[in-house]
Amino acid sequence: MERDPMIVAGFGFRKDASQGSLQNAYDSACVSARPDVLAAPDDKATAKAFRLFAEEADLPIKAVPADMLEQQNTVTQSLKSLTERGIGSVAEASALAAAGPGAKLLTTRHISADRLATCALAIRETS
Repeated sequence: MERDPMIVAGFGFRKDASQGSLQNAYDSACVSARPDVLAAPDDKATAKAFRLFAEEADLPIKAVPADMLEQQNTVTQSLKSLTERGIGSVAEASALAAAGPGAKLLTTRHISADRLATCALAIRETS
């Protein structure tokens, strides 16, 4: 029996990102797809703004451990992300890791207007 693909919206954001910052990045990334789950690094997944955003979007959160982020190959190679986390894009790595083995990016990272949050989409075909 074939199922619909699973789509994950992965996020990277600074500690002072607001719910509006997250929404702006999400809206930019999700023009042609509706995610099933939101993902962020485990040290950010419990941030108040992120939890409120997830509640408003009515989507579950998946916290991604650092070692899973580091295993992902991202298209974007942000110097800030490479320096701070050892990965090219936190949003892309979060989306890919949360989507699971065989996942592919639907969108590279989209940056919020205030530059405090990024969002990328990944998809994994399920069967």
